[in-house]
Amino acid sequence: MTTGLFSAQSTAPASAPTRRRAQIFAHRGASGAFAEHTRAAYLHALAEGADGLEIDVHLTKDGQVVCFHDETLDRTTDARGLVAERTLAELRRLDVCSWKTSAIPAEYGGLRSQLMTLGDTLELLLTAGRSVRLAIELKHPSPFGHQLEDHVLRTLLSYGWDPETSRIGVKEGQAVEVSFMSFHPGSLMHLADLVPAEKLCALFAPVTSEDVGARAGRTPLGTAFRPLISAVMRGAVKDAEALVWNRQVGIAGPGMSFVRAHRAEAKAWIARGAHLRVWTVDEPEDAQLLLSLGVQELTTNFPGRMVNEVSTQASFS
Repeated sequence: MTTGLFSAQSTAPASAPTRRRAQIFAHRGASGAFAEHTRAAYLHALAEGADGLEIDVHLTKDGQVVCFHDETLDRTTDARGLVAERTLAELRRLDVCSWKTSAIPAEYGGLRSQLMTLGDTLELLLTAGRSVRLAIELKHPSPFGHQLEDHVLRTLLSYGWDPETSRIGVKEGQAVEVSFMSFHPGSLMHLADLVPAEKLCALFAPVTSEDVGARAGRTPLGTAFRPLISAVMRGAVKDAEALVWNRQVGIAGPGMSFVRAHRAEAKAWIARGAHLRVWTVDEPEDAQLLLSLGVQELTTNFPGRMVNEVSTQASFS
């Protein structure tokens, strides 16, 4: 599998040296081309030159860390129900690709090898042949509470993760550099005693009525809880911003719509030494706006497109 990936890269035409004005994270892998969070999406992102992968994680019924965005299986598999109510073995038997495409190149594995755990992802990155960054989003609320964070840390430590540097496998210039993200400030604070602040990313986006409605629809009393849910969600955004302003985290993770509406805040955070990791950036004009503001990291569904957008020919004097 790896051979196919590297041979595809080696056949690319030679070009003048380039530099990147921002780092590119592949959002759930190259999810514009292949089903999100699959082996194919991750390998394709690396083949297109992404600097890192952005992944979402949940816990399975048997305590395994699985790469999955939704709390339910409904949207991206041929099954229904909660991820947390299935074992890893049960999830491995599901079709996680066909909703997007079942045409998977042979070098990206078969249909039944596409579901990824955190361990699977680390093994893939550690054999990438270059240093790669991994941004892990901890999905909350989780029925397992902070066991999610604890299992993620336990998995990372089993692969040799160094808490001081937040790196794995420093060898011959190759490493996996890990950062942690969440929309829930409590998740980041749970990690803060072990993880350096500069490796913690507070995610936030404007709270819309659609967001509130979706969350309310997952509660037993539905719309009766809308005002409370709205207040909690808006409070979480303010708390996340406070983490950045107070320098309790080193990375601000606003959505693209948030940056458009809050350009001054974005520039102020950068001026204060924070990194900005903006999602989800798929359009050239959005990338150029972010570059003009000095944003350092872009998360995108189309890593190849964005690598080209942020790359310029290196100048020599």
